[in-house]
Amino acid sequence: MGCDGGTIPKRHELVKGPKKVEKVDKNAELAARWKYCALSTEKLRRPIVSCDLGRLYNKDAVIEYLLDKSADRPNSEVVTHLRGIKDVKELNLTDNPAWEGEMRNTKGDRYEDMNCAMFICPVVGLEMNGKHRFCFLQTCGCVFSDRALKEVKTDICHKCGDPFREEDIVVLNGTKEEVEKRRELMEEKRAKAKGTKKPKKCKVAETRSKLSDSKENPDSTGSVSAESNILTQDVDDGSQPAVPGHSGSSSSSKVVKPLAASGSKRSIQSMDEKSEIYKSLFTSHSSAKRTKDQTSNWVTHTPYHF
Repeated sequence: MGCDGGTIPKRHELVKGPKKVEKVDKNAELAARWKYCALSTEKLRRPIVSCDLGRLYNKDAVIEYLLDKSADRPNSEVVTHLRGIKDVKELNLTDNPAWEGEMRNTKGDRYEDMNCAMFICPVVGLEMNGKHRFCFLQTCGCVFSDRALKEVKTDICHKCGDPFREEDIVVLNGTKEEVEKRRELMEEKRAKAKGTKKPKKCKVAETRSKLSDSKENPDSTGSVSAESNILTQDVDDGSQPAVPGHSGSSSSSKVVKPLAASGSKRSIQSMDEKSEIYKSLFTSHSSAKRTKDQTSNWVTHTPYHF
């Protein structure tokens, strides 16, 4: 059995077996997760933020997404849990002194270490390249390796000194199980926050009820109106209330006049108890009024500039 030209095919050329599963390069996968933004797939650059699930983003990419969520983005599924800028925390990272930059091997005549990372752990010195577990604190945003937190057990941040709890520790780029646990905790926190906050309708109803109660039970205004009614009744009956310091039988006792209504206004010029000198201080006095001969015409001048 042969083909044209007298060639003899081999077995692997005639019999096709199952396709081999393509394996992803581990170094490439780690570089994609630790050196590139999870949303924009661009290289990570300061300022770098992270969410409650431990994913790394560029802050400008997150802001652009929050401003326009309707835009088509390749990895928009990764940030569906973000509602606002408060859902991310800016990371306080420590630079790696051995990092020479992205253009360190432009000529191609030097060895390029793929495991070299931009940032390191400030306590142990491990590089943040994906081969070691790294965490960040939600209180201050400082980033440490998991080994540093286990070896030096404390409730105070190693870098800035702020206190923290175990719930504030978030693993960066954790496994699926860790991400699911963090998602459950995030949903519980949001549910508690919604329960503590009162809706606006309830606040408006409370304010209205307070106003209605104050109208129904006015203490100060009710006492004043009651006193004024009592005084007016006494005057109408002809009884003269006694003034403190004088006897009731004396003829010099003054009659207390009823209080004027709050809405009515009384002119000063009509008050008989006021003197003319006091009345002349106001513009409603006859001396303050001018005649037509005393008043001058209103003259206006509009200059024209050419």
